[in-house]
Amino acid sequence: MATTILEACRVPAPPGVAADLSVPLTFFDIPWLHFHPIRRLLFYDYPCSKPYFLETVAPKLKESLSLTLRHYLPVAGDLILPLNSEKKPEIRYVAGDSAVSLTIAESGSDFDHLIGNHARDADQFYEFVPEIDPVTVESEYQRVPVMALKVTLFSGRGVCVGFANLHCLGDASSVVGFIQAWASINKLGGDEEFLTNHADSSLPILDRSVINYPLGLDTIFWKVIRKVPLKSSSFPLPTNRVRATYILRQADIKKLKDLVLAKKPGLLQVSSFVVTTSYVWTCFVKSEEQVDDDDVLELFIFAADIRARIDPPVPANYFGNCLEAIADQIKNRVNNKEEVLKGAENWLADINKMKAMRAFGVSGSPKFDLSSADFGWGRARKLEVVSIDGEKHSMSLCKSRDSEGGLEVGMSLPKARMEAFAAIFEEGLRF
Repeated sequence: MATTILEACRVPAPPGVAADLSVPLTFFDIPWLHFHPIRRLLFYDYPCSKPYFLETVAPKLKESLSLTLRHYLPVAGDLILPLNSEKKPEIRYVAGDSAVSLTIAESGSDFDHLIGNHARDADQFYEFVPEIDPVTVESEYQRVPVMALKVTLFSGRGVCVGFANLHCLGDASSVVGFIQAWASINKLGGDEEFLTNHADSSLPILDRSVINYPLGLDTIFWKVIRKVPLKSSSFPLPTNRVRATYILRQADIKKLKDLVLAKKPGLLQVSSFVVTTSYVWTCFVKSEEQVDDDDVLELFIFAADIRARIDPPVPANYFGNCLEAIADQIKNRVNNKEEVLKGAENWLADINKMKAMRAFGVSGSPKFDLSSADFGWGRARKLEVVSIDGEKHSMSLCKSRDSEGGLEVGMSLPKARMEAFAAIFEEGLRF
């Protein structure tokens, strides 16, 4: 059944919070300027009526969102991309003007079908994904909002909270921090207790000077990126894909670790992330062999949070991007503070080389537990990372709700490919 929009509004930070704010993009942010928006959906069991939702739940969500923006002003801002200028891009917040787009909707779709783990048509999830407003062109720059939100009621059954953000706003650590702050403030009914509990550890740090990086890298990157104008985002419809979730229980992960250590006795330890992503990638490649005979080099790539790996370390609550794309030399590069930024001036060239290869990526991490965001309705029943539909190909990864110590893997594939993947995934754990 179709989704009906009940209200479309813009939620600003509370009046008098701050004067205008401009946050420059660093060399960590600039490479993400033309990346597709990151789109996530959180589904919650919350059986409320439509009148209660409109009279109580929605107003409270708007109020708590406004209070949260007080501490996360860039989320309400716009990306500003200068035209024909040496000026660098920034995220700009203008007091009295900047706000976040919030859509309130109602759906008659089958909530329990949507939150299942079985293969489901990927297209249907876009009814619950917010759309970021189109790019506008001013006399000297392009402008586009960095975030949009959508809350959808499934009357008598549950609620879906949808998020879409430009990657240049921040990485998972930053954006998940904002979402969890909004959820906490909504649950607590205000930000006083939130501030008491999180004043020193969770409030975002916007100061770009905390990153000590080689001088001029942002200029090098900007000279390349500025040649490409911003384009308005759109949904990749039809996706011609299905979405499915696979659970690796703690016992499964232990078996995989033991298998790796038996074959590589020189390893001191192997992480759950490594064995999970390696196993999924292996199943993915094998599934491709069943539906496509192409003999093509496969590249595995993921983005590592390097806040703690830079010298000096960047605070954990730094708001922005602080990632390095990793495709090889994982242990040696990432764990060596002197090496982690070595050759950073070549990152854009390396990324362009990877685009020409067949790559498999990872979106999300159990380290950033987005499903724990509690708006007062408990832990989310299901997380769907919808943005992997537009990639060839990626998996999403998060903690499992129903299996202690387990992990959930989200996949988006053509139906025949998904069927092959599912059979290989299940068979591979029988040892």
